[in-house]
Amino acid sequence: MASAKYIFVTGGVTSSLGKGIIAASLGNLLKARGLKVTIQKFDPYINVDPGTLNPYEHGECYVTDDGAETDLDLGHYERFLNISTSQANNVTTGRIYNNVITKERKGDYLGKTVQVIPHITDEIKANFFKLGETGDYDIVITEIGGCVGDIESLPFIEAVRQARWDVGENNCLVIHLTLIPYLKAAGELKTKPTQHSVKQLLEAGIQPDILVCRSEHSLPPDIRKKLALFCNVQLNSVIEALDADTIYDVPLLMRKEKLDERVLTKLRMSHKTQPDVESWRNFLSRVKNPTNEVTVALVGKYVELPDAYKSIIESFIHAGAHLECKVNILWVSSSTLSEKTVQRALKDADGVLVAPGFGERGIEGKIAAIRYVRENQIPFFGICLGMQCAVVEFARNVLHLKEAASTEIVPNGKHKVIDLMEDQKKIQDYGGTMRLGAYPCKLSKKSKAYHAYHSVNIEERHRHRYEFNNVYLKEFESAGMKATGINPDTGLVEIIEIPNHPYFIGTQFHPELKSTVMNPHPLFISFVDAIVKIKKN
Repeated sequence: MASAKYIFVTGGVTSSLGKGIIAASLGNLLKARGLKVTIQKFDPYINVDPGTLNPYEHGECYVTDDGAETDLDLGHYERFLNISTSQANNVTTGRIYNNVITKERKGDYLGKTVQVIPHITDEIKANFFKLGETGDYDIVITEIGGCVGDIESLPFIEAVRQARWDVGENNCLVIHLTLIPYLKAAGELKTKPTQHSVKQLLEAGIQPDILVCRSEHSLPPDIRKKLALFCNVQLNSVIEALDADTIYDVPLLMRKEKLDERVLTKLRMSHKTQPDVESWRNFLSRVKNPTNEVTVALVGKYVELPDAYKSIIESFIHAGAHLECKVNILWVSSSTLSEKTVQRALKDADGVLVAPGFGERGIEGKIAAIRYVRENQIPFFGICLGMQCAVVEFARNVLHLKEAASTEIVPNGKHKVIDLMEDQKKIQDYGGTMRLGAYPCKLSKKSKAYHAYHSVNIEERHRHRYEFNNVYLKEFESAGMKATGINPDTGLVEIIEIPNHPYFIGTQFHPELKSTVMNPHPLFISFVDAIVKIKKN
């Protein structure tokens, strides 16, 4: 267990303070010092994973190379650290209880009464330590979801208390993220919510080592001293986390506050080597000083909650920075679109991305948007369901198969141009049963995709049940829609393009899931670049 050092990040006062961003920023700084770092998220909900959750409930479902459906914070971890995560990096209460109950049914507990302590907490700790025991990492950062004091978080907090005892105080520390609200009427920052939050941690047997304090206003010395005194932490362990213009400012703000130095000091690790953050500064400079500006309409059914498309938004930021271009997002609800309203809705868009999703709602709006951009030579990028809608639109309006549809929407349709994958037809359970994770794809050298990737063989992440129906492939290609990316093992169409269009690409996979700050995704770069060039001309 002590082969790695363990950092636990807890939260208090309110949710949505940004534990994931703080954890990712700390990981970024430690990695910039040459340390081997990974981050994991423990979520207190009883779903085994977020795969069956509506995006309005929990934002987007992030998918890893090994096919795990995970919390969106894993996207932050990958984007900030430029690493790949896995199933082991996201654990829920549902998974913990499922594991324990499975063991009990197999008789692994030798007739013992199975209880929260020690059985549930032991299972949680085993998952805390799993990545650290591989020998691959110097530091494992663990974000505990929810707020201290939540009933569902109690077993995780107790497991953190036990974990500190198991590995020793020099191998473990707790960072508590909290809120310092500003009362405008009184003109004061208030520390009492943080004091109460720390008190709840202390009642659970955990003394936080470092306080990270979110605030809209800078913390004056007297406030820091008060927090240190009443929360029993050292003065230089009270870290200010001001609201930032962009989440990508946070690593440098945490560096300014010396969060990484405090962590290394408390873990008895050397911090003589300074973090190399020059490339990060360069990225931020390009984000904040663009030379071009474009507007992309994002057409989707969950646009009221931007977190439902978090990875797409961040991919545009990465690609935009690479090209020194600011990409403005125009949010367009596909549920309100029709042939009559589409022109007005998209008139300010330089390009259109039709987003992934599930279900019937908003499908016809997506199809109307795709017809409009195809006929008006506007750059188009479709992802997963967005690609499938492009296929349906082309079948209806170019191939004149008026009843063309996806089996997902019209199960007994006449022209199933998008059909349920063969290996999905006998599946009854919804959770974790889609085509998930990374699969290979072979590109045509004459395609825009090839010119984006500069490679014939690629590998991308998937999350879908339906696919292009190859029965119709020859008809599509004869009419001008080409299959330019094919899975070499199954023949699944991964990418479609219309070569005689300025930019028209649809992907069955999710390219947004592999874009990071240091490695922007090539398809997002090529899409934004095409928009910039077309706009200039």
